Amino acid sequence: MRDESGLFRPSATASTWTLTDGNAGNVRQAEALAAALGGAFERWTLQSRAPWRWLAPRILPGARHAFGDGFARAWDTPPGLAIGCGRQAALASRLLRSRGTRAVQILDPRIDPAHWDLVIAPEHDGLKGRNVIPVLGSLHPIDDLWLAAARRDFASYAALPGPRTALLIGGDSAHTRFDAGTYEVLLDRIASVVRDESGSVLATASRRTPADVRARLRQQFSALPGVVWAGEDDGANPYAGLLAWADRIVCTADSVNMLSEAAATLAPVFVAGHERVGGRPRRFIERLLRSRRVRTVGVDMEPYDVAPLRETARVAAEVQARLHG
Repeated sequence: MRDESGLFRPSATASTWTLTDGNAGNVRQAEALAAALGGAFERWTLQSRAPWRWLAPRILPGARHAFGDGFARAWDTPPGLAIGCGRQAALASRLLRSRGTRAVQILDPRIDPAHWDLVIAPEHDGLKGRNVIPVLGSLHPIDDLWLAAARRDFASYAALPGPRTALLIGGDSAHTRFDAGTYEVLLDRIASVVRDESGSVLATASRRTPADVRARLRQQFSALPGVVWAGEDDGANPYAGLLAWADRIVCTADSVNMLSEAAATLAPVFVAGHERVGGRPRRFIERLLRSRRVRTVGVDMEPYDVAPLRETARVAAEVQARLHG
């Protein structure tokens, strides 16, 4: 339920809380881990106040009030387990640990991980510590049951001509800069493949995709069989159906979350624009390329044998063992 501030406020009896800033990627990781651990959980969506926001997750005096009255009142009835994802949530999970809650933090908190019971950090971040669990990519809910449910929910996609090419288009990020040519070459290439194969396209944009690229996406594939989602004007995002029904997935290289989820399916994955990614995410992409789980977009986009990359179940089992072993 929500408190008077409009934030999600869990019941006082919930044994597990997820804590995020509402960012979709952070929510997805926290809730995926909570679900994999089993049992009911409830979510907090938190927005921290100044001055605590500026230095989170470092603790300043009065930090229990950093997230408003709802969080401050819940101080007296903390959960057994808190799962945070993101820097602001790291402050909340650290505060709850001081009240006896077991605290698991997803993503590098950028301070000593010893302030939490466990920290789950991307392998490409290079974070070390006795209580650090490295993960290849990001956590997510995608497994065989998830894919089966998505195929059921989007059963009409079965009628689309194969092979079905899912196209996941992102945009610039802290570590990525695409130019117009990157998108132009990619869209032309996929349109050509779909036409030559007499197949279909399942395309979606992200919140970071530039407006002109969204428009070009609609234009480029309007005459081809398939589904194109370029924004809210197109209705609900069919992302789950795209992943579930794809015979191949083509994905821009800007998002670790998007690549991790594509790699968790049973479809071959082809990455575009990886040469424009820098920093730690580049290390993740290079690891996927070395392992041959993903390949680069090129002339040859033939099918290949796939071993899906699924880290959530492994990480959940290790969390259980470390917290309760």
